[in-house]
Amino acid sequence: MNIKEETRKMKLAASKLAASDIAQRNKALTLIADTLCSHTDEIFGANEADMKAAKENGIAPAVLKRLKFDQGKLNDVISGINQLISLPDPLGNVSLARELDEGLTLYRIGCPIGVIGIIFEARPDALVQISSLCIKSGNCAVLKGGKETAQTNKILFQLIHQSVIKAGFPAECMLQAKQHNEIDELLSCHESVDLLIPRGSNQFVQYIMNNTKIPVMGHADGICHIYIDKEYDLKKALPIIVDAKTQYTAACNAVETLLVNRSIASDLLPLLASELEANHVTIRGTKEVNAVIPCEVISDEDFDTEYLSLTLAVKLVDDIEEAITHINLHGSHHTDCIITENDSTAARFMQMVDSAGVYQNCSTRFADGYRYGFGAEVGISTGKIHARGPVGLEGLVTYKYKLFGHGHIVGDYASGKKSFHFKEL
Repeated sequence: MNIKEETRKMKLAASKLAASDIAQRNKALTLIADTLCSHTDEIFGANEADMKAAKENGIAPAVLKRLKFDQGKLNDVISGINQLISLPDPLGNVSLARELDEGLTLYRIGCPIGVIGIIFEARPDALVQISSLCIKSGNCAVLKGGKETAQTNKILFQLIHQSVIKAGFPAECMLQAKQHNEIDELLSCHESVDLLIPRGSNQFVQYIMNNTKIPVMGHADGICHIYIDKEYDLKKALPIIVDAKTQYTAACNAVETLLVNRSIASDLLPLLASELEANHVTIRGTKEVNAVIPCEVISDEDFDTEYLSLTLAVKLVDDIEEAITHINLHGSHHTDCIITENDSTAARFMQMVDSAGVYQNCSTRFADGYRYGFGAEVGISTGKIHARGPVGLEGLVTYKYKLFGHGHIVGDYASGKKSFHFKEL
């Protein structure tokens, strides 16, 4: 398959999606949900084959969790699709309406980005989420999944693509790249692909970012922190930390580093160690932490590690200022939390920590498009331009300016014959 030629076709099809109405896009989503539910045997059979091959190839347990696509994950993606259907149309929103002069009116209108390339590793449920979001937001999608779930991705794409065509959209609005060498071909399609969203390991995302002229939206690391303030509630703290570490250890929003105020260390750490041990979590801490509870001793350099496993790094800090400094230096600007009953302290933390998500008294695992009510997400962005945090519908929409006149020319304003009066409509 010639990726460049296929994406040129998609570029032409993009205008048809942009002009589609919300009823047609929701119809496509409904057909997708119904089709997936009626083909579970094929989907789960393909995933079982992928899982068997992955185990034989020695894939790590943390990655195996991401490869699995069972009834639970199917239920989740169907729930996400239904939530997407219930959301209002993200296109056509007017964010600015201004009369520049009599009879000369300017509008800023929401529109799709166009052709989006999504390259992801491991998770087949990501294919469903991404496809659904692109359809709802009127974008064409090039999908490239990892070889570990090639069979699952193939059947999922076929079912989704068939549903989209049945809803009346052109076949060119979706494309599945299957071969590894097609990734580099896709990276060179800067004339027809408007945005790339990579989802995967640090090394993988960095490779994408460093080898294309196409704008890239995403994140490379998920080094998330929880700071336990001196004014904390133990009954809240222990469940939050355990959930943030163990609910899904392979996720980018799982906590990797715990910062503890020195004044509470002797009271908190023994209780926390017991809770974490009961949940099979290994603690790695500084010498100061090791003096309070038994743990493997680490240095400051180890706080730059994304474990994606049942391992938690722990460090003691003097106060919130030291915690903020540590997070901004060692974090990935993804999601960070403070556990405190002092709202002023929390406000300081949320203002000063430079991350896409800043939380008070809740698990970092809430950093997710579905849990935010976005229906799903195409990924999480730690950048600051266009979209930040879980990227749902709003992150896949840009805008254009529409100007309506009645024979107006700039020369009249340059000469002073006419003047602007800028009236908000």
